[in-house]
Amino acid sequence: MAGYTGSKEDYLKRLRRVEGQVRGIARMVDEDTYCIDVLTQISAVTKALQAVSIGLVEDHLSHCVVHAAQSSEEEGQAKVREAADAIARLVRS
Repeated sequence: MAGYTGSKEDYLKRLRRVEGQVRGIARMVDEDTYCIDVLTQISAVTKALQAVSIGLVEDHLSHCVVHAAQSSEEEGQAKVREAADAIARLVRS
């Protein structure tokens, strides 16, 4: 079971909202909206996706990593490494 299962509907709702925002940005570009206004909306979408990412990381740490650490030290270390790599990818993006 995924660590975010309990919050799945909330994540889906947030992602649908982001999807709508992205469609709105595409419409803005199609309508030749002022560049700064488009960039402002892109910034809002980026922040919304970052918020989803942070929530998923928290869920992963509190569920998957904790469960693995309780199973064995080796499993725990592998999950911590996996989480650290995922966080590093998020920070670079």
